[in-house]
Amino acid sequence: MTDTPATVVADTPRRGRPRGSYAKTEGRRQEILAAAFEVFSTSGYRSGSLKDVADKVGLTQAGLLHHFPNKEALLEAVLTLRDEESVARTGALSAQGIEVLRGLVELTRYNTTIPGLVALYCVLSAEATDPDHPAHEYFQRRYDWVRGTMKDAFAEIQRHGQLRPGIAPPAAARQLAALMDGLQVQWLLDNDSVDMPAEVVAFLEAITTEKF
Repeated sequence: MTDTPATVVADTPRRGRPRGSYAKTEGRRQEILAAAFEVFSTSGYRSGSLKDVADKVGLTQAGLLHHFPNKEALLEAVLTLRDEESVARTGALSAQGIEVLRGLVELTRYNTTIPGLVALYCVLSAEATDPDHPAHEYFQRRYDWVRGTMKDAFAEIQRHGQLRPGIAPPAAARQLAALMDGLQVQWLLDNDSVDMPAEVVAFLEAITTEKF
């Protein structure tokens, strides 16, 4: 599977643009995205305003709109960065079978170090259940991709005799996705008593013959 759920919203640099100018622009974009992470994760997408984001980086709203044409584009960029990080850490575009699952365990460990981004995802995914939310279709596509990637991994494991009898790859994919997302909410509420990586490992070892 080669397509990812991320939608790239950054403009392609114009040919001949000075390297220093481009680097400065990219640096400012990263500052804006960091501010947007904070605003959207604490206030939600609808309550968090472009003015809130602009204020955090010392820009006017017009200045912010020079980098991102509207609030929806900023949201897409925030979600894209999280997806790109996740794909890189799981190796989902190149790994197969058991290695995809090992990558998901590693991703769960990494998520314990970025509570702000985890909170952002939880807030936005809940808000986006509303069909009118601008990220509604994004999250639909994302879940289709996540479940499809997991299903393919479990099917490959099954072909190698590593999936326990009676376990169906599509069901295992849905259960793993639900477990990972549900654990994030519980961890955000009480991270001292919820060990996300350990719970994911326990689930995978219960349905496969492998050790994680």
